[in-house]
Parts: sequence; structure tokens; C-alpha cells
Amino acid sequence: MANEDDLPVVTFGNLMSEGITLSRRGQHDKALGCFNDALKLRAGDKHCLITRSKCFLKLGDTENSLKDAEASLQIDKTFSEGLYQKAETLYTMGDFEFALVFYHRGRRLRPDLHKFQLGINKAEEAIVNCIGNPSSVKLENKEELCFVSRQAESKKDNQKQQNKPTKDQKQTKKKSPKTEQQLLGALYADKAFLEKLLKDRDLMQSSTRQGIKVMDLVSGGISYLNHRRDFWQQQKPMYARAYERKVLQQERMQDKKEKPSDISRSIAKDMEDIELMLARGSAEESCRKAERMLKRIQAWSEHEVPNKNELIGNLHSFIGNAQLAMGQMEAALRSHKMDLDCARQNALPDAVSRALDNIGHVYARIGKFQQAINTWEEKIPMAQSSLEKAWLFHEIGRCYLELGKAEVAQDYGLKSLQSADEEGDVEWQLHATVLVAQAQVKLKDYPSAIMTFERALEKAKLVPSEAAQNGIIA
Repeated sequence: MANEDDLPVVTFGNLMSEGITLSRRGQHDKALGCFNDALKLRAGDKHCLITRSKCFLKLGDTENSLKDAEASLQIDKTFSEGLYQKAETLYTMGDFEFALVFYHRGRRLRPDLHKFQLGINKAEEAIVNCIGNPSSVKLENKEELCFVSRQAESKKDNQKQQNKPTKDQKQTKKKSPKTEQQLLGALYADKAFLEKLLKDRDLMQSSTRQGIKVMDLVSGGISYLNHRRDFWQQQKPMYARAYERKVLQQERMQDKKEKPSDISRSIAKDMEDIELMLARGSAEESCRKAERMLKRIQAWSEHEVPNKNELIGNLHSFIGNAQLAMGQMEAALRSHKMDLDCARQNALPDAVSRALDNIGHVYARIGKFQQAINTWEEKIPMAQSSLEKAWLFHEIGRCYLELGKAEVAQDYGLKSLQSADEEGDVEWQLHATVLVAQAQVKLKDYPSAIMTFERALEKAKLVPSEAAQNGIIA
């Protein structure tokens, strides 16, 4: 009989690793048991909840999958994996509109994760496939009201007769159609439509869900329009209205140029297209479109585009990112510096932070590590979350490691780990722990490095990342 000391110790990490392995093999039922046991040891662990949610989704249990995703977000509202898993579950359930909301939230939180943009694309495509493109839909006035019961609609073709006019209608002097049309303008068609509805007896006898008679609503609408007609007749005689129409026509002729609202919608669509092209790997196409759009915006006035300077900075940033993706390092550096200058001139702190981040990335890519460090250290006070600080400290520490300053690299690695712990983000806990271990190797503190690498291996099992596990073991 084996002693109790000989039995393997069951830990949270072991159960997670076993569950993930089983899930990869397609043995989702067995994996589910591991995740259930793991949650007994560490109740409410958001990473375990998300892993179990994925398992439920593969088993077709969307209800429990959604519950686990929502439970992880109750623990941490900014948990990107929770947002993504909730969106994926809603998409699987066919709730494409709600899925789109959470894909967008995730992209705002983690724009570096392209899976959120891909989720947005497929959700929008699914919505269009279900209901069609909204721009292709034209509304028409027909003899129906959306709040009328189906029973009333089915009867209205059988029986129709003129309802007795209301007291208000008897007292109102009948105007000629031409005069009335001139007085009411665009509202004349609405009045004609309401009068046509009055002829439908079944429709008039039906009620809304709130218990209001349709006839009262229609009669009230007609009465209101009659009062407005009489009021306008007293306020503006026909000659005044004719003059007003001429003035209006002249204004319309002058307004043939794009209105500010139309320009704003066009810009928003173009900016989204530029970002999407870059996310899909079409850096050259994204860069060309951004450069064309930059010339257009520079030609517009502040009245037409109120946030003109902010948009110019955004476009320099897009162009710089596209140039970086194409390997045009010097051009990318110039574009991001133009973004920084624009942000500083117009007192845009978020844009300053973004530009410093991008400039640091370019410097690091071309091997100018000290310049990257100087740039990123300037950005540190602007970091708005523990997650942002985690990757910022990590990148600075990585640059110090490249410069051979292992002790400073270790300090920044520990700062990154502390920020990642505050955020509860396992991925950045893993990156920070590996950085600390590598710095300890450079410092020849091998016992500490081995222990740190072992902790990193545990983190890698939680992410999970086979590549990270293999790298750490090697």
C-alpha cells in the first residue's frame, strides 16, 4: 500500500495544465472535470473561468460558457480575454449585435490584439447577412402602423368605410389641396397618409399595447396638423412663403458642398478602413489611403472639420505604423515625430503618449536602445493603467538588457511584474518573469535564475503557450 507521501500533490497549476492538454486532444468532458477541480482550489480565478468557458463552448453549452465569461468580467471589467470570450459566445448564440458591442470594447482596451478587429468584421458581416445592408433599405408609407395587432391588419382588407369626422374636423374650414400643400409643405404627405388611415374601420377600432385607440392617435395627429396649417396661414401669407421658398432654394444651391455631418461620417469610415487594412496586413494600401486622406483634411477648414488637428495627428500615426510594417524605418520615425509635434502643439496628452510609444518602438527596432529608453521613460507618467505600465517597464528593461545593463534591466523587470500582478494579467506576468530571469543569468546569479525560470514555466502553462514553455525549458 502506497504511503500518502508517495501520492502526487494536486495543485491548481497541474489541474490547469492537464485540462488544457485534454481539451487540445478533444476530450472536453474530461477537461471540464479538471477545470472544475481547479476552481475548487482557487475559486473565482478569471483565467480558469475563461478556459472553462472555452471548454463549455466546444461542448455546445453556450449558456454556461456565457456565465463563466461574465463571471470573469465581474472580477475584472477590463479583462480582455473575458471580453473576447463573451463576444465569441454571443456570436455563437447568434446575438451578433451584442457580440459586436463586446468586440468593440475589447478593441478599445487592447488595440494591439487583432482578434478583436477580426471579431468586429465577422459580426458586422453576419448582421448584414441577416438583415441586409441598411443603406439599401428604403422606408415607404403604407397602410399599416407598427403597433397595430396582426389580427387587425388581417381584417382591414375586408371591411373599410368612412369614419364620422371628429368635432375638430367639422369646425375646421376645408382648405383647397393646393393651398393646404403650400401651407404644410413636407407635412402635407403625412396629413394625407393619416386621412387615408381613417378610412380603415378595423384599424381605427384597434388599440396599442398601452390601450390607446388608434383612431384617437390618428385624429389627434390630423387635428395638430390642421392647427399648424391655420397658424402658418395667419403668420405668413402666401407671398411671404413664396419668398421664403426662393431663399431656401438659394441656400440649397450654396449647400451643394458636403455638409460637416457628411464629412464627419466619411472621415470616420475612411479612418476605420485604414486601420482595418493595416490589421489585415495590407500596409502599403493602408499607407496610400492615409496619405490621400491627409491631403484632403489639410485642405478643409476648421468649420468643416472641427477636430482637424487631432485627425492629422492620427493619420501621421497610421502612416508611421504602415511604414514600420513595410520596413521603412526612417520614414516611420519621421511620421511618428510629426504626430508628436502635432500633439504637443495642440495640447493632446493622449496623442503625445501614443506618439512616444510608437517612436520608442521604432528606435528599438533599429537598435537605438538608449533613444528608445529615453522616449519610453518620458511616457511613464502618462501611463493610465497597470497593464500599460507592465508592458512599458518590460520594454525599457528589455532595452537595458540589450545594452548590457543587467541590474537595471532586472529592476525594470520587477516593476513590470508588480504592475502585471496588480492587473492580474498572466501574459505580462510571464513576460516580466522571463525578463527578470534573463537579467539574473547575465548577473551570473544562477540559483535565482533557475527559480525564476521555474515560476515563468508555471505562468506559461496558464497562458497557455507551448512555444513559451519550450523556450523556457530550453
